[in-house]
This record gives sequence, structure tokens and C-alpha cells, in this order.
Amino acid sequence: MLALRNRLKRQRDFENVFKTGKGFKQSSLYLKFQKNDLESTRFGFIVSKKFSKKAVERNRAKRVLREIIKIELPKIKTGLDIVILVNPETEIDFEKLQKTINILFKKAGIL
Repeated sequence: MLALRNRLKRQRDFENVFKTGKGFKQSSLYLKFQKNDLESTRFGFIVSKKFSKKAVERNRAKRVLREIIKIELPKIKTGLDIVILVNPETEIDFEKLQKTINILFKKAGIL
């Protein structure tokens, strides 16, 4: 499980990332990020009802993404707020998502 200090929770934080952050897209994921004034990097995940009407499937997608981030966290730069959006056509396969996220992070210069 991803530590609480590494999670974006407030609506205001999500809005700030969307208003002033930089964005990158890779296949079925979209990444927005901006710098924060904290020592830790925080992550937020958005999986809409367009992805699936079933909350079980949306929550599973978020759990898989959190686990991938937990594994990659030591490699990621600190002091960032990062939001990952999942498109409706995304296939929730751990290895494929991990590769896609690594490509996204390299594109964005986060790794």
C-alpha cells in the first residue's frame, strides 16, 4: 500500500495540478504533474465511470496503479504532485501498465 504522505487527497491539490501542471500521454494513460513545496512526491489516480460502471473494477485499477508506484517510488524525483488518469480502453495488466508508466515518467523527466 502506498504511504499516506505519498497520496494526493484534497480536491484543491488535484485542481492545482490540472491548472498549472505539465501533461504527457502514453497509450491509455495521461500524466499531469507539478512541483510542490514538500519533501515527498504525492500521487493521485483518476479512474472514471467511463472506464467501468462497476466500482470493483475501478478500485482494482487504482490498487494496481498504487502498487506499481510503490515499486517505482525510490527511482522517482521528490517534491512533485502527480496525477495519473486512466482512459476507458485501458487494459489492467500489471506488466503492461508498469511499462507504460515507466515510459511516461521517462518522457516527463520524473525518473
